[in-house]
Amino acid sequence: MYTNASLKEIRLSYAQQLVPQLVTAVVIINDELKIQYLSSSAEALFSKSLNRLYQKEFLDIFTHCSITAERLKQVFRTGQDFTDSEVVLEFIENYHITLEVTASTALFNGCEHILLECKQIDKQKQISAEIFQEQQWEAARDLIRGLAHEIKNPLGGLRGAAQLLAKELTNDQQEFTAMIIEQADRLTNLVDRLLGPNQLPNIEMHNIHEVMEKVHQLVSLDNAKGIEFVRDYDPSIPDIGLDTEKLQQTLLNIIGNATQVLDKNGVITLKTRIATNQTINGKKVKLAVKLSIIDNGPGIPPAIQDTIFYPMVSGRSDGTGLGLSIAQTLIHQHQGKLSCHSYPGRTEFSILLPLTKRT
Repeated sequence: MYTNASLKEIRLSYAQQLVPQLVTAVVIINDELKIQYLSSSAEALFSKSLNRLYQKEFLDIFTHCSITAERLKQVFRTGQDFTDSEVVLEFIENYHITLEVTASTALFNGCEHILLECKQIDKQKQISAEIFQEQQWEAARDLIRGLAHEIKNPLGGLRGAAQLLAKELTNDQQEFTAMIIEQADRLTNLVDRLLGPNQLPNIEMHNIHEVMEKVHQLVSLDNAKGIEFVRDYDPSIPDIGLDTEKLQQTLLNIIGNATQVLDKNGVITLKTRIATNQTINGKKVKLAVKLSIIDNGPGIPPAIQDTIFYPMVSGRSDGTGLGLSIAQTLIHQHQGKLSCHSYPGRTEFSILLPLTKRT
């Protein structure tokens, strides 16, 4: 029969051994929101040891955190726990993670602390979001294409009828048929843009930086705002199969959107890197080229971040919402993936292209 004292020792022994082995990252902060303890999983998650972070304010180790200091202090005031299933942390090194965080009060050494249990959910969230967005994007694209074809047929008949009618009218009356023809052509052009690119890419082996430099040259020539362009390239990237014109169009669409929302202090970074072990459209890819277009603008409104690649969705009142939809289509034609991560002060569009071996 075990005594209470022996059971207490057993419990303490397991507790001491269990915490370092937990997959869930554990962070303990005091009432000043300063870090008092990190489990080994938390050290791995933040890529920093307790030695470096002890007594530092928890929120100060990130450039952006979706949990506010006020929300954490409210746990002290009310004693009520909370769970947030989508906490985004951005680090000084410009990488971000998404966590599920549970915050609760706990007594340590006779003082009240906040116990944060953090579980990284980037992979699950990314896979679920990609599947959902892919389905929604394809559904929206098919709907738009169906409507576009239904619109184009009567537009063609309307234009033809206006041309025939013009032959029977006086010069003064032809002004009205000319207006009909002009508007029919405008609508046809809009429908063609909604349908997106109808030609498959001409894939050939190219140096990705030749494309990036061409794009940089074009946007630098048309830079009335004096936006600063920064190039951060990885010169070790080998040639990759792509259609240079279609990739240029994609990059110009993305950069064009960024330049419209930036002011004279705007900075756009063009970045290339090798990415390993990526999932692109549901397929695992060992090696890929990652192209990033990063700006320091106001960010994309949260309400449209999940739908910015859909046709007719735009963050600007005068936007058509076609540029990013076309860009998405062009990257899909390259068997690649276009994604976006944005918050005020930083927006990053990332293009992943599979790095296939030269045949």
